[in-house]
Amino acid sequence: MAASELYSSSSSSIGETFCGYIDVQIEDDYSTELTMMETLNPSSRHCYIPKPPPLPRNVCKRTPHLELRNFVSVPLEAKTAWDRIFKEGQGADVCIITEGNSCILAHCNVLSVASPVLGSLLLQSKVEDGMRYIKVPGMPYEAVHAFIRFLYSSCYEKETMDKFVLHLLLLSHCYMIPSLKRACTSYLGDGWLTEENVVDVLQLAGGCDAPRLSFICFRMVLKNFKSISSTEGWKVMRQVNPKLEQELLEAVVETDSRKRERLRKREERKLYLQLHEAMEALLHICKDGCQTIGPRDKLLKGSQGICSFPACKGFEHLVRHFASCKVRVPGGCMHCKRMWQLLELHSRVCDEPGTCKVPLCRHFKLKVLERSKKDEALWRALASKVTAAGIWLGPFAPKH
Repeated sequence: MAASELYSSSSSSIGETFCGYIDVQIEDDYSTELTMMETLNPSSRHCYIPKPPPLPRNVCKRTPHLELRNFVSVPLEAKTAWDRIFKEGQGADVCIITEGNSCILAHCNVLSVASPVLGSLLLQSKVEDGMRYIKVPGMPYEAVHAFIRFLYSSCYEKETMDKFVLHLLLLSHCYMIPSLKRACTSYLGDGWLTEENVVDVLQLAGGCDAPRLSFICFRMVLKNFKSISSTEGWKVMRQVNPKLEQELLEAVVETDSRKRERLRKREERKLYLQLHEAMEALLHICKDGCQTIGPRDKLLKGSQGICSFPACKGFEHLVRHFASCKVRVPGGCMHCKRMWQLLELHSRVCDEPGTCKVPLCRHFKLKVLERSKKDEALWRALASKVTAAGIWLGPFAPKH
């Protein structure tokens, strides 16, 4: 902040006034008084320890209906039995025709209960020799077989899921099997996605109404946009779905903008916190004194513990330089210029000008009348943000 035009040539004499407030000499001989606490004799004390209260007799127990409300258990034997019914196909009355005219035997009642879509198709199908025939076009035999097996026992093999998870996701959406859709979504989000297939999975998730999977893919694209945007899947998506590409690009720009804004605010807050700590250190030095520097009416204790004010040590060096600098003109020495600005900032945030012990506090408050409206607005905004930083720091701020 430019300050060379704000101060007159009498700044040197004002600096001498500042030095009159602060004692920057190191005291070699000082006395430290230690107050010794009286040693208590344990035998002379009469300690009465009351008896502990009795343990509660009535222990809270969960009622039976609360235990059964969320209790769902399917024994392994039941799953094995249903899996065996499907694999053996005894009493089957449905033939599901897949790609390559392969046939999968199933039971009409099971399919109708598991999927309302399959139930509707079975009602519309024709019966030939006691067998109903339905087709599942465009799907390989292994995928349809794993799908029908899941309807029976909710079981699947890891190798099958690795190979046909996208087919199963599409089948679960088309035939309204939410449990299978959740299983596929969880499996895809647990390490199956790669930079090569995430764009394809994102498009499929949008068509299959899988918002959680869409979010996982979207987040992965934003995180690795540079490498994903050069894949073959992105190039295909650009041609067949330009609207999705535009949405992703806008999201990337917005994410970068938010990231830069967060970094800017973080650095800004860090600066205001440093200024707040400097104000606290200045008031601490001028009011109470700190180790080797403080007011002349205070006895300095150079051997006392480490100061709790983080900015105190650096501020001490700045005060020593300001007291001994021969230039001391605001525009001539950067360190002195910084000291002038900190003193004026203190006067802006100080709410006790009549009793404040910081040098030149009242002088700078009178200097406000000579400021231009623009400079005054900048100083006022800076003071309010430094004060807000102290409020944000809350109980962790050192107390003077």
